[in-house]
Amino acid sequence: MKKHNFSAGPSILPQEVFQKAAEAILDFNGMGLSLLEISHRSKEFVAVMDEARAIVKRLMNLGDDYEVLYLQGGASLQFLMVPMNLLTENGKAAYLDTGTWAAGAIKEAKKIGNVDVVASSKDANYSFIPKDYTVGSEYDYFHCTSNNTIFGTQIKEFPHVDTLMACDMSSDIFSRQLDFSKFDLIYAGAQKNMGPAGTTLVVVKKDILGKTGRNIPTYLDYAVHIAKESMANTPPVFAVYASYLTLKHLEDNGGIAAAEQKNNAKAKLLYDEIDRNPNFQGVAAVEDRSFMNVTFTLTDESKKEAFDNAWKAAGISGLNGHRSVGGYRASIYNAMPIESVQVLVDVMKSI
Repeated sequence: MKKHNFSAGPSILPQEVFQKAAEAILDFNGMGLSLLEISHRSKEFVAVMDEARAIVKRLMNLGDDYEVLYLQGGASLQFLMVPMNLLTENGKAAYLDTGTWAAGAIKEAKKIGNVDVVASSKDANYSFIPKDYTVGSEYDYFHCTSNNTIFGTQIKEFPHVDTLMACDMSSDIFSRQLDFSKFDLIYAGAQKNMGPAGTTLVVVKKDILGKTGRNIPTYLDYAVHIAKESMANTPPVFAVYASYLTLKHLEDNGGIAAAEQKNNAKAKLLYDEIDRNPNFQGVAAVEDRSFMNVTFTLTDESKKEAFDNAWKAAGISGLNGHRSVGGYRASIYNAMPIESVQVLVDVMKSI
């Protein structure tokens, strides 16, 4: 039976990527060696790293004033690296609190310096994106989370701020067209839309660095990683290669514009059923609904056993919601085909 993987991450990837990555584990580029055993300094892998970095700038339409890094430690390490590299010793940063991961970023930044939470939806269990706030030039930078995986909310329009803007795009990067030049720093764990777990993408405008006045530990300094071209230490070779394959697949199939069109169609199909079917209700505010993570609940819990049995029998996996929200969460990242979403909708109609 075909499986329909709605997991929030590590998530579904294109089948072509799985195939090519598997082949590389056995024999990489006809070398007679596995990708897992070649030197990260070999010309074969250096070429992969170079192209993996270049393809990001092509997809985002960014120039040489930006640098692309593949690091380790997940988005969680970036919660610390961002303030380390952007927050001046006597300055302060502005943070938007829209969910668990945003709150985690705030917690780490407060260990480095002064932080103001300019708006929060915590009191409403993060069911909406705050919009009534301003961020002035008194801040060193503004930090936001573009998509909130757990709660199913997504920033649809990014604010104008009079300072630098840093954004955690872990769960919706490359899923929709944006003016990426509006952001001074973008980071994302790879394991949602661009590869397997194990590497973290950082896109940073070079001229914003080196201005904090603090002595940054070597590994936490973006400038060090830029100078070493993402090889200040041994990089996660397989994760970088699989991310390169994923982004190449995206580029070869119409880029972000084509992905966005497909993602909009998938989200509409599923949200239309949630709104039509009296057995279900959405969790997030309608205007802030995520097109990557669709959260919903049953209106009658007595139907839970029947619904759970039905979606499992249909080959659906990873549909249970996070404990913070309950109910269900359908993660419909770039690689999720609309046919799988239709299977879920058909099950919902049968209840």
